[in-house]
Amino acid sequence: MKIDKDSIKRIAHLARLEFDESSAAKMSKDMSQILDWVEQLNEIDTDNIEPLTTMSTEVNVMREDKVANQLSHREGLKNAPKSDSDYFRVPKVLE
Repeated sequence: MKIDKDSIKRIAHLARLEFDESSAAKMSKDMSQILDWVEQLNEIDTDNIEPLTTMSTEVNVMREDKVANQLSHREGLKNAPKSDSDYFRVPKVLE
């Protein structure tokens, strides 16, 4: 599939990218090659192949969540270096 410079300029505008004419020509060539490769992938018969959710054969060992040492909100605030009524006080992150 051939991508022309007008398509590249439109895509660049949508993606908020800026580049000069020589870069646009190279980008056009590169994107055309990528789309040609994707078209090759579309020719492969994948009807009897199940989709993969992971590339690993490892299996997660799951355990049941259990509540232990359940503290109240007030008890949790007692452990905080600084607190303000019902909230934890933390240093300011954003100016």
